[in-house]
Amino acid sequence: MNTCIDVAAAVILNNGKLFSAKRSSGMHLEGYWEFPGGKLEDGESPEQCLVRELEEELCVKAEIGRYIGESVYDYGTKIVRLLAYQVRILEGDIQLIDHEEFRWLTVEELDCIEWAPADVPLLALCREVMISK
Repeated sequence: MNTCIDVAAAVILNNGKLFSAKRSSGMHLEGYWEFPGGKLEDGESPEQCLVRELEEELCVKAEIGRYIGESVYDYGTKIVRLLAYQVRILEGDIQLIDHEEFRWLTVEELDCIEWAPADVPLLALCREVMISK
């Protein structure tokens, strides 16, 4: 039986656009686009994880907002349970540490990139959030 890994995902919206980051070469799922975030450490809440991961990966300080939803995906070697939260960047300019590119996407552009499989089910929830703004 595969191990299930809990991962927190940041849904960052700014001026009606959604932040997406492309995984770097040499990484698992290289070339796929994803919501930034990472694995929860022992005793860490998803919100604490996102604050830490966004500082490590993007060099920004963030405020974690409401829970949006989850996606569970079996990659064959592991199962990822992605917990998505709405996030607002409070300070800092985005610097890419673990990614090679980022884009701000309009709701119409969400299907124009190749998302990591675990992230795909969250796109419908993101559309709802983006349209309701």
